[in-house]
Amino acid sequence: LNDFQQPQDIKGSDFMKFSEKYGRHSFIAPSQVQPSFPAFYRAGDPILIYFDSSSLLSMLRQPVKMGASGLCVDGNPAGFLDSKNTSCTRIFANLSKSCMTDPALDAASYYRDFTVLKVPINGAIVQSMKVIYEVEYSGTSGIQSVSVQFKVSNISGNFGSSLQQHFTLHFWVSAPITKTLSHTLPRSGNPGYITGAPLLIANNNAMQHMSVLRSESDGSCSQFLRHTVEFGKNVRTGCKLSLFPLLETSNCSYIQQKLYKAFQGMDRAEDLAITGSASLTQTEEWTTILVQNCSGQTLNCTSCCMVPVTLKIQVLWTKVGLLSNPQAQILGARYFYQCHPLKFLSTHMVSVTTVVTFTDMTDWPEPPRGQPQRHWKLPFDIFFPFKVALDLENSYRSDLAGYFLLILIMSSILCF
Repeated sequence: LNDFQQPQDIKGSDFMKFSEKYGRHSFIAPSQVQPSFPAFYRAGDPILIYFDSSSLLSMLRQPVKMGASGLCVDGNPAGFLDSKNTSCTRIFANLSKSCMTDPALDAASYYRDFTVLKVPINGAIVQSMKVIYEVEYSGTSGIQSVSVQFKVSNISGNFGSSLQQHFTLHFWVSAPITKTLSHTLPRSGNPGYITGAPLLIANNNAMQHMSVLRSESDGSCSQFLRHTVEFGKNVRTGCKLSLFPLLETSNCSYIQQKLYKAFQGMDRAEDLAITGSASLTQTEEWTTILVQNCSGQTLNCTSCCMVPVTLKIQVLWTKVGLLSNPQAQILGARYFYQCHPLKFLSTHMVSVTTVVTFTDMTDWPEPPRGQPQRHWKLPFDIFFPFKVALDLENSYRSDLAGYFLLILIMSSILCF
């Protein structure tokens, strides 16, 4: 029935009068109940962080996009063991001002002044830890270490500018062996590679997964995300790389190095793991990747530059061990670049291609031979002497029986 009544307007000065008349328990703030936490993180649980300056317990959050516009929402909690990549867009009315004041553009705001809790706790704060967004955990012992990495770019513009940000949260299991400076990656086989497992590379005593360029939805090369190369799976990727900031220098050598670096990514591969369980401390378990850059041929065009446009990664592998359980091992790998002349001030986008091929070089042994067969070659009359002797014996036995029967008949006649 209240739908047909006109609600009465309440002014700010009259609020206390109506509160005393109609106010009940709904006007009293509910008591804050301290949440309880389990003894260790479970899959999907929010990761807890602690701000030392304000003694505030909160959650580690990962920005995500919301709605059709894809704008960033910063309140999404990061779930334990929930590895994911997210992208979203931020819009700035004044980019120059926001660059100095907006926490979203300040790298320190993603790790400074707070610590990550190894396990959920009640009432006490554990010892501070090294902070990172790659989380290492060990069963029920909880989070062992956390780290964060940044990649920043110079941008221009003041009004009506937009910026796309990428966030990654990755988990891995800590190894029971002594830690090195590199991250502990899951095995790609034990010992041989498993088809579909990431290819392991090493650079400066750091182990990573081999990756190649990948494209965004508009066909441009992604600046942050790359495609992981999987053992035994041939792949071909293509995208368009923007050269606008590079062409301003008109320095051919500089442009070439930038394009090579774009192909290689942040983690340039120097060595390739022979087996899926290779260790950085065992040099015999790694093989050096052969790199063949473009030849430095000269062009008649004074405003041209030979730049790499295609990268062919060739991986040779073989199967070793028992035929009943062969193990896949890598024999060698090569990075082969193909170049194309590029004219300055006429091309702002270049199409680049990456091709990865795996070639099986297994030298299978000859099939095992069976037991030798006996081939008898005897004359057709070899049993003739035995047959003659048998016939004579049968004839003798017949004659003997006849004589014995005649004696018996004669004896019986004489007796009567």
